[in-house]
Amino acid sequence: MSNGQQKSSAERSVRTTDAAHKNHDALSPGHVSILAVTDPELIEIFDNFAFDEVPRHGNLDARTRLMVQLASMIACQALGEYRVMLGAALTVGVTPIEIKEILYQAVPYVGMSKVFDFIHVTNEVLTERGVELPLPGQSATTPENRMEKGLAVEKQIVGGDVVERLYASASEDQLHFQRYLSAHCFGDHYTRTGIDVPTRELLTLSMLVSLGGCDAQAKGHVAANLNVGNSRARLIDVLTQLLPFIGYPRTLNALRVVDEVTATPKSKETL
Repeated sequence: MSNGQQKSSAERSVRTTDAAHKNHDALSPGHVSILAVTDPELIEIFDNFAFDEVPRHGNLDARTRLMVQLASMIACQALGEYRVMLGAALTVGVTPIEIKEILYQAVPYVGMSKVFDFIHVTNEVLTERGVELPLPGQSATTPENRMEKGLAVEKQIVGGDVVERLYASASEDQLHFQRYLSAHCFGDHYTRTGIDVPTRELLTLSMLVSLGGCDAQAKGHVAANLNVGNSRARLIDVLTQLLPFIGYPRTLNALRVVDEVTATPKSKETL
């Protein structure tokens, strides 16, 4: 390419909007992505979309936005982006306990094998910031009452009639999975303090839609979100903020599920 055809470094530099630059800098002061040097056009498109256009939609506060995005990144196995956004979450006031609870909430939905590395990265970041580990415990059950308390919160979230039908319809050789859901998923995790139940449901839905292939479970948790007070508008706000990180196919699939549940609320029984 001749000199006349070459673009100057200034012409190749990232041209983010003022709002995108301000929002990005507020979340990650002084952080410059290596992609801004190697792939400036892509970063220009992404930052203007993810840090200007998308945040202008809806009423999701910055803390909740960062929390659902962290949950989504765990499900997507986006460890590098998680580390960057973890710093952003701490910057906007998400507490270390809340961050740990996001990780713990991910275990029954994403699986420990996928959460493991994120726990270690989180511990590294918190330690670098002077946070003493372990953090204060948030467990609210004992081995003796986890089933009872879990079943109670499961019925609160999912609906007592739905839970009873799930138990009644389970075959004998699969009934233990319903007990696991009640005692482990709901008893060990949903009863924990540190994050309230409505927020936990937003986190769970964020993980399910980000995993992909979980439409049936996402449908159950759209209904559960509505049961605990998260409106259709709030769910759409969450999906909007996930879009830049999970892409259009999974976002559109999730929107279809939201439409199905809000239009026909009878179908709520898959967890």
